[in-house]
Amino acid sequence: MGIILWLIIGGVIGWIASMIMRTDAQQGIFLNIIVGIVGAFIGGLILSGGSINSAPLTLTSFIVSLLGAIVLLAIVNLVRRGSVR
Repeated sequence: MGIILWLIIGGVIGWIASMIMRTDAQQGIFLNIIVGIVGAFIGGLILSGGSINSAPLTLTSFIVSLLGAIVLLAIVNLVRRGSVR
C-alpha cells in the first residue's frame, strides 16, 4: 500500500510543482510522479536532515516535499535552459 501512496502523492506534488514552475506542458504524469518522489527526498534532506518519504503524511511533510520538487525543477530548468524561469 505504501508504494501506491508514493505514486499518488508523488504525482500530485509533481503536478503542483510543475504548475508553479510552468513546466506542466513539457512533462506527463510519469515525470510528475518522478519529480514528486525525488522532490520529497530532496526536501527531506534539505529541511529535516533525512528522507521525508519515511515520515507520516502531514501538511508539513507535504509542503516540504513540494518545496523539494520546486527546487528540483529549478535545477533542471537551470541546466537545460540556463535560467530558472
